[in-house]
Amino acid sequence: MTHQEILLNTIRKQISKNNSLIDEIAKVLDISYDAAHRRISLKSKFSIEETIILCRHYKISMDALFNATDQLVVEKTKKISTLSDFRDYFKKTNQIIEKFKPEVTTIYYAAKDIPMNYAVSGTLFSKFKFFIWYNLLNKEEIARFEDFIFEERVVENNDYLKMFFEKSNRIEIWNDTTINSTLQQLIYFFEAGLIHYQNALYILDDVTAIIKNIEKKCETTSDNFQLYFNELLILNNSALFSSPDISAFFLPYNALGYYVTSDKKVCEEQLDYMKNQLKNSKSLNLSGKKDRKIFFNRMHQKIEFYRIKIENYVME
Repeated sequence: MTHQEILLNTIRKQISKNNSLIDEIAKVLDISYDAAHRRISLKSKFSIEETIILCRHYKISMDALFNATDQLVVEKTKKISTLSDFRDYFKKTNQIIEKFKPEVTTIYYAAKDIPMNYAVSGTLFSKFKFFIWYNLLNKEEIARFEDFIFEERVVENNDYLKMFFEKSNRIEIWNDTTINSTLQQLIYFFEAGLIHYQNALYILDDVTAIIKNIEKKCETTSDNFQLYFNELLILNNSALFSSPDISAFFLPYNALGYYVTSDKKVCEEQLDYMKNQLKNSKSLNLSGKKDRKIFFNRMHQKIEFYRIKIENYVME
């Protein structure tokens, strides 16, 4: 099979069976119907430029064409230097997941930190997470949390993103340290005098609400949400979006940025890896009440520890 045939077969798998491949190619490449037909019938070859355009449009790894088994071409998010870059970040994320249908998509998330979908909620916790990300990714001098101008429109246009997570089947893997970084970040900025005492407590209230909401979902055996506790896995905030027609693997490379690939082989390997980790994890949806309470009580105890620490710091 030629490289052109491999590319065409890969595109066929991504488009609806009701759509004409000739029409698709003509539209994407902005060429005539006859010109597209000649390429599909292999009478004409794609130029290098046309191949790149098709691969970018359909998110196809060039490795799939050239069988580079030890190398992988991936996309990456734009560097975040300004607050407006957050809008571009979410726009890029939306463009990727818009190719998926949430009702037939399963999201596997290895949560080193509280997953991002909980941070696009319009709460004070949401503002705090953006404050953290911005300061970690920006070279400017750190300002106080209260002086941080956070434009709500950065996340207000992410209704589709929030809807997608709510309607898809989510499988999250947590461990005892998943909330640690958020709590440690909070106490760091509080003790540095960069966040007001009352706001720090409000943020802890938001984290408590997130944990209680997750606990409730586990207790009611939600159809589209499963939480697993893993004591062995080193979590890294990687995420796999898996559906019958397309998959995408997101691998973080800094506080917020990620590499993403839809390479079939890579996604299949990651799916096998995730499923194997689930075998070594405890389902908190299916566990007995005692095991579930032990896990969530640890979360609440950590939050309470930091609450007392903040309150005592003010009283000293």
